[in-house]
Amino acid sequence: MEQNALFKLGYGLYVLTTKDGEKQNGCIINTVMQVTNTPNRICIAVNKGNHTHNMLLQSKCFNVSVLSQKATFDVFKHFGFQSGREVDKFKDYPHKKLAANDVYYITEGTNAYITGYVKETLDLGTHTLFIADVVNAVSLNDDVSATYDYYHKNIKPAPETQKKKGWVCKVCGYVYEGEELPPDYVCPLCKHGAEDFEKLT
Repeated sequence: MEQNALFKLGYGLYVLTTKDGEKQNGCIINTVMQVTNTPNRICIAVNKGNHTHNMLLQSKCFNVSVLSQKATFDVFKHFGFQSGREVDKFKDYPHKKLAANDVYYITEGTNAYITGYVKETLDLGTHTLFIADVVNAVSLNDDVSATYDYYHKNIKPAPETQKKKGWVCKVCGYVYEGEELPPDYVCPLCKHGAEDFEKLT
C-alpha cells in the first residue's frame, strides 16, 4: 500500500474499471475520496446511467486509474463518450494492465491506480455512492493529477457553440438545445447529470 498513491486523490478525473464475468468495462468519474485510513477506505460516486455502474453492482471489485495532466482527450472520448453496452472498450485498447483483482487499470496518462472492494452502497438519486476497502494503491509516476479545472482549460477542445443556444455539458461538450434544462437530465454521451451543464451565452 503506497500512501502517496492515495494522496493523488482529490478533485480530479478518473477511469473506473470493473468486470462482469469475462467482459470488462470502464467509464470516467469525477468523485473519488478517501474516507478513512484505518482501514484504508474510499468512496466513489457513479452515475446510474453508466453500464459500468451496473457491472460494479454485480462484481463488487474495481480499479480507479488517477488521470494526470498528460492524459489526452482520446482517453476521455474512449471511456466517456461511448457505451460499454455496445462496444468492448478493452478489445483493442493497448494502454492497459491487469491488477491483482483481474481487472484492468489504465497505464497511459495516469499517475496511480487504486484497487477496491465494495463494502456498502448508498442511493443518491441519479448516482450510487460505493464505499470500498482499498486493498492496493500503486503510484505509477510523479505526474501531476488532472483536476476538473485543468481538463476544461487544457485537455477538452472548446465546443462549437457559436450558433447554438441552450446548455452545454462541461465534461464532453454535448449541447442540449432548449430554454430550460430539466433538473434530472442526463447527458446522452458521457452520462453526467444536469449539475455538469452550463448555459450557453
